[in-house]
Amino acid sequence: MSEYIIGIDAGTTGIRTFCFNKSGNVISSAYSEFAQHYPKPGWVEHDAEEIWVKTEKLILKAIRNGKLKPSDAVAIGITNQRETTVLFDKDTGKPVYNAIVWQCRRTSEICMDLKEKGLEPLFRKKTGLVMDAYFSGTKIKWILDNVKGVKAKAEKGKVLFGTIDTYLLYRLTNGKSHKTDHTNASRTLIYNIEKKEWDRELTQILGIPEAILPEAHNSSSLFGRTEKVNGLPDGIPISSLVGDQQGALFGQLCTEPGEAKNTYGTGCFLLFNTGNNFQISKNNLLTTLGCGPEGKTVYCLEGSVFIGGAVVQFLRDNLKFFKESKVSEKLAASVKKEDEVVFVPAFSGLGAPYWDMNARGAILGLTRDTSAEQITRAALKSIALQSYELVEAMENDTGSKLKVLKVDGGATGNSWLMQYQADILGKKVIRPANVDTTVLGAAFLAGLERGFFPSVNDLKKKLKTSKEFSPQMKTAQREKEIQVWKDSVKRIRTNQ
Repeated sequence: MSEYIIGIDAGTTGIRTFCFNKSGNVISSAYSEFAQHYPKPGWVEHDAEEIWVKTEKLILKAIRNGKLKPSDAVAIGITNQRETTVLFDKDTGKPVYNAIVWQCRRTSEICMDLKEKGLEPLFRKKTGLVMDAYFSGTKIKWILDNVKGVKAKAEKGKVLFGTIDTYLLYRLTNGKSHKTDHTNASRTLIYNIEKKEWDRELTQILGIPEAILPEAHNSSSLFGRTEKVNGLPDGIPISSLVGDQQGALFGQLCTEPGEAKNTYGTGCFLLFNTGNNFQISKNNLLTTLGCGPEGKTVYCLEGSVFIGGAVVQFLRDNLKFFKESKVSEKLAASVKKEDEVVFVPAFSGLGAPYWDMNARGAILGLTRDTSAEQITRAALKSIALQSYELVEAMENDTGSKLKVLKVDGGATGNSWLMQYQADILGKKVIRPANVDTTVLGAAFLAGLERGFFPSVNDLKKKLKTSKEFSPQMKTAQREKEIQVWKDSVKRIRTNQ
């Protein structure tokens, strides 16, 4: 019998399913992108039904690719894009409106109104979050206020809310389980992270009926069991739900205070484990919930960059610079001369540490001879420079210097980018053998709950490093590039 864990990684641009063995290694996987919808400038939506349909098919495909038996699946773990908001019919599980994606800016005016009423400090104190369209609370409010008939049904308990983890869980259990975990709940703007419960005062301010909210539990818990899922037997436990960035933190086994990781996906997300220390950032970072040893809840500081690897997709799909994203590494490496071309990819505003909802992207320092190669290099630099600002803010908050930065996510496969990241930080950057640590964390949490993995200490013996990048840039050059970046960001900001 070859037992395995199924991991579901419900990302922003696609779904990937994995099967993991007892060594924590990937046996097989399957992947599919899904459609991005942009009904208006700054608006981003997904079809949650499409996400579910593709997830169901990809689970079976990963099992078939590994020539595994569905009955040998020990558990399912789910990690997900976090703040993306779905309201769905309680009886059918069908969405009542497209999912509003974390990148979507449509609720900026709602956030500004709440700020003008002086309510941001209240939300920040209770949730650890800033008042920004990024989070779920104002997205829920928008759907309730703008989609005909939904609010009345919600008040009667006929419509439910979930982030993507909750929605997939609901469909996997045939509507039997409406739950989430603390990490996803902590990203909604309506969850009290000190009390670890939905906050009645905040839900009332936003006009959100409590009946639509899921139960919240530790990330490593029995959330439900499969029922009527195509290709799977009934009864497989879903034993972990975890937000993607907290999943990556656990996948890197940064379970102790003082440990940190940065994930390079569509966006970039730096999490720093502060243990039981509930700390509100003085440098515009977020306070959020993560997973400590055995999946128990801990506090973290988080810095969020909205556009990370997505800037490479922009060059590929919108500007047609290349057909495959991996070509960007070669193009950047081909540029030998220095320049001051700066790409600030504020397509969805600026995240930490600026939180400027209305900023928009710009390419600065262009001359007649600027090439596609130079713009590509500037785009890759922007990923590392935005991440540098997260590290800078986190070090200022904690009063301690990171010795190394653990990295993961798809964009870490670009070695030019990782070397530049080490250069601009002046720190060693460590890339693991398995860069899909987001879903690895979900699998670890699911396996720990079922006894498939004995302990965190046992898991630490299984992690392997792929490559370490040491800084090579001279201090004067590093300081110059950081200053040019900061000056460029200042030019596009709207909330100075």
